[in-house]
Amino acid sequence: MITMKPRYVLFAVLTLAGLLLDQATKIYIDRSMRLFDSIPVIGNFFHITYVRNRGAAFSFLSEASWRLPFFIGVSLVAAIAIILAFRKLRDDQKLAQVALAMIFSGAVGNLVDRVRLGEVIDFLDAHWYRHHWPAFNVADSLICVGVFLLAVDMLQEEKRQKKRDTTA
Repeated sequence: MITMKPRYVLFAVLTLAGLLLDQATKIYIDRSMRLFDSIPVIGNFFHITYVRNRGAAFSFLSEASWRLPFFIGVSLVAAIAIILAFRKLRDDQKLAQVALAMIFSGAVGNLVDRVRLGEVIDFLDAHWYRHHWPAFNVADSLICVGVFLLAVDMLQEEKRQKKRDTTA
């Protein structure tokens, strides 16, 4: 019987959970709303608004003819880089493990949309009155929170390294 290290189980569980949540919310939005429909949740601050994004953040490259193969390629390279980085983590780097699993899950979630639809479903619409942040989705949120947690872990790692250096 093959046994997996607990950190690989953690990675798989977090990736699957994030991917399922991301895809389930996108499917729900796609089936229950019409494109550009908007439901106020918190007035002048947050709506559920169904949009599709052919590009990246802020619709970057949305009109480029080569955008789809480019974004699919970037997503695949990022996924491979995340897996390679995860493999290099020590077992005690729990926060980094969680962070990379979240980033991986988000990257794969948006990759699934690009392969399946040629664009990404977004629906989380944060704004202040008429000043809107670009709509985003669960995958985008996982990536952002994961990057934040990775930065926190890097700062903690720097402190751990300094402590190891002074005790050595």
